[in-house]
Parts: sequence; structure tokens; C-alpha cells
Amino acid sequence: MALAKHILSKSTFMYGCQCPKRLFLHKFKREVRNPGDEQHQAILDAGTHVGELARQLFKHGVDASPPDHYSYHISVEKTKALIQRDVPIIYEAAFQYEGVLCAVDILVKQGKRWYAFEVKSTTSVKNQHIQDAALQYYVVRNCGLPLEDISIIYLNREYVRKGELNIKQLFTTQSILAEVLELQDDVAIKINELKALLAQREMPIVDIGPHCLAPYVCDFTDHCWAHIPKENSVFELMRAPSWELYDAGYIHLDEIPLDYELSSKVLKQLTHYRSGAIYIDKESIREFLEPLTYPLYFFDFETIMPGIPEFDDSRPYQQIPFQFSLHVQQKKESELAHFEFLGDGLNDPRPALIESMIDLLGSSGSIICYNMSFEKSRINELAQTYPEYEAALLSIHNRIVDLMIPFQKQWYYHPAFKGSYSIKAVLPVLVPELTYSDLAIQEGGTASFVYSQLKYQKKETVTVQREQLLAYCQLDTLAMVRILDYLKQMLQAE
Repeated sequence: MALAKHILSKSTFMYGCQCPKRLFLHKFKREVRNPGDEQHQAILDAGTHVGELARQLFKHGVDASPPDHYSYHISVEKTKALIQRDVPIIYEAAFQYEGVLCAVDILVKQGKRWYAFEVKSTTSVKNQHIQDAALQYYVVRNCGLPLEDISIIYLNREYVRKGELNIKQLFTTQSILAEVLELQDDVAIKINELKALLAQREMPIVDIGPHCLAPYVCDFTDHCWAHIPKENSVFELMRAPSWELYDAGYIHLDEIPLDYELSSKVLKQLTHYRSGAIYIDKESIREFLEPLTYPLYFFDFETIMPGIPEFDDSRPYQQIPFQFSLHVQQKKESELAHFEFLGDGLNDPRPALIESMIDLLGSSGSIICYNMSFEKSRINELAQTYPEYEAALLSIHNRIVDLMIPFQKQWYYHPAFKGSYSIKAVLPVLVPELTYSDLAIQEGGTASFVYSQLKYQKKETVTVQREQLLAYCQLDTLAMVRILDYLKQMLQAE
């Protein structure tokens, strides 16, 4: 008798746990899903790569994966046959019980006992990992296979690569059996709820909420958030109780009473939005600018964060600087000079990047960054990793000034900032002629993705994308130059 098509999988079960409406839309209205993107696919591919590496902890297993996404019945039958043959290690072992399908990343038999392992590309065990493992335990046990234990295999954040990857040190294994057992009754109840929901074929009434964004960003937000205005909604308030306001019935900023209990910064955003007035504390800005000393160096890093360490002396998800842009103004009336560094996409960029930094940043003058904690943290990490450069790097570190401060502290506040003090919010307001919108790469996440993919591209594509990376990073530092010029000119205009 052929196996009936499953109703729920591990993924759809987790969708339903996060939001029943997400499950319904996934099953019956996929056409309203948000557009996909290459970066999301790259994250999925990276997770697959982590799973493949983890198999080396249990070598010589048999893969029970289906030939395609629509043929899991073949995988279920293959898994049954492998278990009957006492195959001790099975990858992607598939089980189906009462219409619920799951696949165990690694199923291991030791003696007469079976152990299940789920592989995650994170550096810790998350609540959602326990929840999806609880479903797997429920299905596997009800299929008649007793599990002695179930564990999560995840990346060891303390592992530092030295030469070839040490797979045993790269991963950490943690039993979650106790937590999984506590959830078994809840899993059974939730399965029945979700099956009933799907059988009714009526979209559940679920309002938007924090569940739209956690534990995963939902892929139907464009559909469910259609009633939220693109501009001036309560969700534009920075560090504000946006969900509290929404639940109280407020959607647009115009609707919020001014006597609503809000922090001083949020209240400033709201009042200046309504008045259209710009707030300027010239004295504080002047005190901030006075200590700046020439030459002025405008500096910005770009980084990648590979989950699997690609280079010696790096850890999982460590920020690896691969690029910088530098604008230099030697004296007040000097012409700007521009310098840049970009790794080749193949080798560890850090040694050459450090040498270029030290050579170009000199020994005196203010180094201006935007959100300096990022650059300072990377420089500290470089100094720790390369002690031969420590003195020079720490000297650079100590000269850094944060151009974000006047905006973060709201010494200069424009309602068009919408409460944000990021450079992407400030630049188009103060220097509208400079824009990221004309660039192929418009934000740091895309830059990281493009760089990480260079090694897979054709030569012609690499040439084009390197130019795109350089143009993006150059605009970051030119933006700082123009923002500083704006502040200076504003003070001189008194």
C-alpha cells in the first residue's frame, strides 16, 4: 500500500507554531509570499554545508534523502529498509506518522540503541531547535523506533582554526532529551490543532505581532502588513514600545496622543515629526568638532562572517574585514585623496589589509568613523590575532572619533531621520545629492554576500562585482566627509 502524502512536515509544523496564518498561507496562498533573494538562499546553502560537514563526525553512513522534494515516500521506505538491515548510520532518515513527516539529520545505532542528531548552523541551542526536535522525537518514537537520546550538533564558538578544519573541535554536541520529553504532550496537541486548521481551509484570523519577526522573519510580511503605511507608522519610532502602541489601536504617528508615556528621545521624534522642526544643539556640536586634528582620515570597513571558519586564526561567525575605504584630507583647504583595499576573495584578506591600514593611516590625525564601535572592535580583534601589529593597530584604535555621536545624542535632529541616526538615514537628508540608490550594492549585507561569492564567479563577473564593492565602500567614507562638511558649514553660518 502506497504511503499517503504527508499533511505536515517539520518545516510546516514550525510555521504553524510560529503563526497558524503563516502555515495556512504557505499551504494555500503561496503566490502572496514575499519575493525571494539570493542572500536568503545563500544562508540556506551555508546551513546545508554545515550539515554535510557534521556527517564527518559519523562517517560512512548511508544517505536516505529523497530523489526530489516531492518524493519523500521513497525516503521513508528507504529508511525502513536501512533500519531493518541494521545499517548503523543513516543520513536524512525519514519517518512519517499519521500524516506528519520528518527527517533526522543523522541517525546512529550503537549496540542495540538508536540516537538521533540534529545539526544546526548556530553557535548555541535555541528554543526553536528544541521544539522541532520534539516533533522529530514524537514521530520517530510513534513509528516504532525507540530513541535512547536526541541531541543538537552546533558550531563551537570557541573553536579557532589552525590548518585543516578539525571537525571534532568545530562542533559541540548537546543532549536535549529532557527538554524534548517535556514537550511530547504539547506536540501531540499542536499537531491536531494544525491538522484541523488545514482541514477547514479557512484562513485563521491572526493580527501582526512580534511573531512576524521571531524566531524567524516570516516570508508573508508583505501580505499581512499591507495595512501598515509605508511611512510614518508607529513602527518607525526608534526604541519605542511600537507593539504596545499598535495593540492600543495606533497605527500612524498622527494618532498617538502627546501625553502617551514615551521616552524623551521617542517623544522628540514624535513632536518634531508633527512640527517639521529641526533641532540643533550648536554648542554641543562645536565641542564635538573642536578636538578634531588634521590630517583627517575618513575610514570604513566591510566584513564577512563565515559560519565555517575559512582562514587560520578565525572562529565561527567571526567578523573578517575584507575591505576598507579611506578618504584623507591633509589640511583644511587640501584636496581629498582616496585610498582603498579589497581582498581577492580567495585568501585571508587580513594580513594585507592590516599592512595597508598601517601604511595609509599614519601616526597622527583624527580617524573618523561612523558607529566607531564596529571599527574599534575589528581593530582590537586584529591586534589580538596578529600581535606583531598590535602596537600600530592600537595606536590607530585610540585615534578614532565617532561621527555618529551628534546624531545619536540628537544634537542635530531632523524629522526626516525618522528617529534613526544611521548613516543611511542621515546622508539623504543632509546631503541629498549623494545617494546609494544608484549603486548596484546599497548596504553592507549585500557587500558581504557579493564578496563571499566572488570565488564562485567567472572572471568577467568578478571584475564587475569588485568595481561595485569599491564604489559602495567609497561612498560610505565620502558620505562622512560631506556630513562633517555640513556640520562645519552650519556652525560657520551663524
